[in-house]
Amino acid sequence: MRALLHGVAADLQAYQQLQDLLEQQFEGAVRHQSARLTELAEAITALVDTMEARRAERVALVQRLLGPHGTMAQAFALLKNPARERMEADWRTLEHSVRECKRLGKRNSDLLVEQYTIMQRVLHGEEQIYAPA
Repeated sequence: MRALLHGVAADLQAYQQLQDLLEQQFEGAVRHQSARLTELAEAITALVDTMEARRAERVALVQRLLGPHGTMAQAFALLKNPARERMEADWRTLEHSVRECKRLGKRNSDLLVEQYTIMQRVLHGEEQIYAPA
């Protein structure tokens, strides 16, 4: 159970770091800083890989405690107050952080795709919408 608690705490910190990296990525994209974007992509990838490993470990721990269909809510129920309440609050915060990082990632992706599309138009001209008569 202790490993489960530590994993959630570590992910709370990691998602804050990810949010910061995503904000930096957006600023780098707005300023067309390709070298900075490459650095940030590497940092984001490394952080997400670490977070994914913790998520997989968390799933395995819950399954070990509660069986193959165990849930985090069931794992929290094994704790006594105030630890359970703190863990439930941390879990809600983690879920909110996940949603926020997804939103920021989509925003960044949309910006980068739009920039790429514009650059393609500048370099190659508009695609023919209609065939010449």
